[in-house]
Amino acid sequence: MLGLNKVILFLAAMVLPVVAVAACADGQEGQEPFIYGTAQVDSIDLLMLESFPVQVNLVARGNLPDGCTAIDQVTQARQGNTFKVTITTKRPAGKICTQALVPFEETIALEVAGLPAGAYTVDVNGVTGSFTLDVDNALPATP
Repeated sequence: MLGLNKVILFLAAMVLPVVAVAACADGQEGQEPFIYGTAQVDSIDLLMLESFPVQVNLVARGNLPDGCTAIDQVTQARQGNTFKVTITTKRPAGKICTQALVPFEETIALEVAGLPAGAYTVDVNGVTGSFTLDVDNALPATP
């Protein structure tokens, strides 16, 4: 009987910590608070790919403020001939991080299919550039 008690105690000692850790992990998943911000963009390049319809890639470069901050989202919207691109960041609140700048580079395909010929401006978190479409950027309609 003494052997059975030891087995039960051993199993309880092994199983309870695993259950407790799993319960803690499930209870905290997705609940860590974050600090959201806007990425510091230092420069942009606009690359026009040799294809038709033309494709335009935006390359944004900058620095994140510390080792815990990461790019969260990249969004783009066009109003008239201006593309507004926003790069946001996400950082765990209360986490201790390295206090060194972390360079980043994001390549974003601009949504230029179907645009008419003309000059376009791109604004990425306050840094601007421009490109020109010499012809309408759409395939001709087939009869």
